[in-house]
Amino acid sequence: MRALVIGASGGIGSALTAQLRGQGEVVGLSRREHGLDVTDEAQVQAALGRLEPGFDRLWIASGILAVTAPEKSMRQFGDDFVQVMAVNALGPMLVLKHALRLLPRDRRVEVGVLSAKVGSIGDNHLGGWYSYRASKAALNQLMHGAAVEIARSHPQAVLALLHPGTVDTPFTAQYAPPYEKLSPDDAAGRLIAVMAGLTTAQSGGFFDYSGAELPW
Repeated sequence: MRALVIGASGGIGSALTAQLRGQGEVVGLSRREHGLDVTDEAQVQAALGRLEPGFDRLWIASGILAVTAPEKSMRQFGDDFVQVMAVNALGPMLVLKHALRLLPRDRRVEVGVLSAKVGSIGDNHLGGWYSYRASKAALNQLMHGAAVEIARSHPQAVLALLHPGTVDTPFTAQYAPPYEKLSPDDAAGRLIAVMAGLTTAQSGGFFDYSGAELPW
């Protein structure tokens, strides 16, 4: 099986890449190692345009938590919103737009997109983190709509938005949740297993690392 991982140098992305390599060929692209800015459509188109079709798996693991720090109140809301929204919502959509030609139409294809539970509007009982929450909510809507469209051309495709849990990476280093963080390897293994267990009827859904469906 061939897999393409976008954001392959991040904590979760690198763990996904390592585990998927045990199952077949993997191509990994990232900003850190390849200079790929997912918010620049010309760069995305060029990078993906160099690849040959036939990827059975696409993982979009790019993203940022904040430019400075997640907002604790509206007083801190400002210019960071645009960049966070661009990286977390616009970027994955541009990747999917230009990666679609790489995905086979005649067999099962898995597209896993890293989202976050805090992007759930129905589960938001604490407020704050305006930019990050909004960017993930926007990502969820974009990918849910894309799954509807992709099903018409790729009837065996499964696209899912996935909450990886709180993973012990530099991304979350300054936050100490009241529960144990998952290791990147553990999170990656769980996410791969969740994707493998989803059916086409569940395409476009929002799930956590245990496979439980999350509210929008």
